[in-house]
Formats: sequence, structure tokens, C-alpha cells
Amino acid sequence: MPIAQALVSFNDAANQCESLIANAHQQDVNGQYLLPAPDRRQITVAALLNLFIAWESFLEEILSHFMTGVPTLNGTHPPKFVSPASQDAAKAMLMGTQRYFDYGNHDFFRKIVGIYFVNGYPFEPHFTSLIADLGDIRTLRNSSAHITSSTQAALDGLYLRIFGTPANPSADLYSMLLAVDPRSAAGNTLFAEFKAKLTVVGQLIATG
Repeated sequence: MPIAQALVSFNDAANQCESLIANAHQQDVNGQYLLPAPDRRQITVAALLNLFIAWESFLEEILSHFMTGVPTLNGTHPPKFVSPASQDAAKAMLMGTQRYFDYGNHDFFRKIVGIYFVNGYPFEPHFTSLIADLGDIRTLRNSSAHITSSTQAALDGLYLRIFGTPANPSADLYSMLLAVDPRSAAGNTLFAEFKAKLTVVGQLIATG
């Protein structure tokens, strides 16, 4: 089933991102890191970027499949207002006259889903329940891709909102991702918490 395959691919990619971070922080018998700090930092930030890319790819796959009438994992055919002839045609429809469809723009994605599917099903209400977190992940992704005064200000604002204190000079993206998320009941790091939320919502959307 295309939806099952897309979900497996996303979960595998998300788990591999988490594994990258764990492997980058392996220690020897004396408690010394095997990799130098710059390598640990770069791998961790790259893992976040890869997680965001995997999420975008997952959204593209399942959206285009649902548009062509592919059922959810529960066997439900989402009622829709479009009927592209193929997955490629669905992707072309999404792009329209633009060079690409920005799956990272979650407000735009949610609007398209509401237009193409009755009540946004099966994306809604799960997608909307995650919209604030998706905005935070995008802020982190923007910071990982390029550092400017605007992305740094957004990162500092996110740090204040999550951790409750102003960011200090050492509170960069790397340290944020590995810090324990105070909102996490499981005591997850910020990265692990976002990864867990994405995989749960991905499962709910795919299941229908």
C-alpha cells in the first residue's frame, strides 16, 4: 500500500536522524567523546534538517496519493474535490504555476488540504493539533539552514517561550536540540520530543 510505504519510509528516516545524534555522541570507556565537538554539533544540526525534509517528503507522498483516491490504512477513501489522473498529475496540480509547492509552509498546506478534501480529512484534526509545534520546528530548521539576524531573533524568542528564560550566549541551536524539553512528560530532549510528535501525527493521518 502506498500510504503504508510512505509511513514506513518516514518513520525509518526519523529514527535514522535520532540514531545519527546518538552515534555522534558515543563515548569511549573513559567517558570521552569519540568525535570532536564541531562534528557532534554539525551532525546534530544536520539530523534536524533531515527530519524536516523527511516530514515534507511524507506530506508530499500521502497528499498526492490521497488526491488520486488511495485509501487510508483503515481502508477509508477520503472524500475529495479533485481527481487527478496520476500521482504526478496531483503533484503538478499542487505546484500550479509556481516552481515548487512549499510543504514546509504549514499554514499554506493546511489551507490546501481544506480546499481539496472534505473537512480536511484525513489530515484534520491531527495536522491542526500540531500546527504550533510545526511552526517551532520550522524556526529551528530555518536556523539550521542559515543564520541571519532575523533567524537568530526567532530562535531566541523560541528559546524564551520553551525554556522560560532568555537565551544566554551559549544557547545555540545545538544546545537547544539536546536540552530536555520542560514540556515533555517523558523527559525527552527537544529534538526527541519533536520527532515523537511528528511520528505520532504521521501515523494518525495515514491511518485515517
